[in-house]
Amino acid sequence: MTTQNPAPTPSSAQWLRRFVNVEPGEIAALLASFAMFFTLLSAYYIVRPVRDEIGVTLGKDALHQLFTVVFLVMIVLVPLFGFVATRFPRRLVLPSIYIFFVLNLVGFWLAMRTDSRNVWVAGTFFVWASVFNLFVVSLFWSLMSELWSHEEAKRLYGFISAGGTAGALMGPLLTQGFIRVLAPVDLLLVSAFLLAASVAAGFIVRSRKSGGGAESDAAGGGILDGAIKVFTTPLFARIALFVFLANIVGTFFYLEQARLVASTIHDSAARVEFFSGRDLLVSIATFLIEVFGTARVLRRFGVTIALLALPVTAAVGTLLLSFDAALWVVAAVMVAERIAAFSLANPAIKVIYTLATPDEKYKVQNFIDTVVFRGGDAASGWLYSSLSGGLGFAASSMGAVALPLVLVWVWVARQLGADHRKRAADVSQTA
Repeated sequence: MTTQNPAPTPSSAQWLRRFVNVEPGEIAALLASFAMFFTLLSAYYIVRPVRDEIGVTLGKDALHQLFTVVFLVMIVLVPLFGFVATRFPRRLVLPSIYIFFVLNLVGFWLAMRTDSRNVWVAGTFFVWASVFNLFVVSLFWSLMSELWSHEEAKRLYGFISAGGTAGALMGPLLTQGFIRVLAPVDLLLVSAFLLAASVAAGFIVRSRKSGGGAESDAAGGGILDGAIKVFTTPLFARIALFVFLANIVGTFFYLEQARLVASTIHDSAARVEFFSGRDLLVSIATFLIEVFGTARVLRRFGVTIALLALPVTAAVGTLLLSFDAALWVVAAVMVAERIAAFSLANPAIKVIYTLATPDEKYKVQNFIDTVVFRGGDAASGWLYSSLSGGLGFAASSMGAVALPLVLVWVWVARQLGADHRKRAADVSQTA
């Protein structure tokens, strides 16, 4: 149930409808959703190059160990999140956790300003940043799937995703601008300010879209419901497997990039600039696809095609890396994979979540987006380390291992698309 907002002026509605198929009563909530995701990812993409530079400094041997630590931290945090979601009104869950992360950013800024060379602080920040980005984005999409219906999502999620991509574009621009006048650690305060702005936008989204009542309810159930439903519901199990395989393959590329960057770019500021420049390229291409193509693909070709875009891109990238594992090749593969993920595969999965129940939208989505996601990182890190022996992608058997995983990933994408069609039909019959 949603509140109806006053219709905007014809000129503003007509202007927005050039880019997205939005109804007049949806415009205020849509723009607030766009702004919320914009500020959220602006905040993260300022943190991201700082985290990646720390990862390079710590070295690839420490990285796969840190990914394991991140996975273990996720296992501990998910029951805590389940407790919060079970006991507190849904309208308070997101802002409370976001404000907690704002305070964390300020705390890390103080710690790094005091002792910037402390390995424990650096490693803790890497782990924290890897947890932070998953929790805040997962909670954002939980809110979106709670407030927007399945049909609205297919029309509007591309544009909402573009808000995040615009933020991912602004983050590197701010980073490249500020890095010339600020120390990298001072960027954390800029990120904290933007995350606080995202909290404010979130209140606006809920006030414009929610009808009240249900938003005061907690998700209910037990604190481990998300994990249980993932292992007992075929639809969610396939989403989890899709995400897990995506991260195994994606982390192969990430660790190979870290190895090559460490051996070819020796200046800290230059590495931060390299990472932010790559993020900038991804953001421009993804934004254009999300504004002009995502909704068209979802509505014309369906969720299955959007899901398949990512594993097919990864398959091509794996073959290229098997022949030439130069830095420019792995960077190009990661750019292409992230564009396919952000503009097509991720929105498709978020559309599937709109068919879930309220507690599934928070608990199941959070479990998959955190524990399963970082579980793929951890598994990939150990697999990369054992196969490469420090020599990299082309000098080992990793290509032979990665390609079968990608082919399984393609099969999972097809099955997940079929599951979505079945559940959408069932929901439509019972509506």
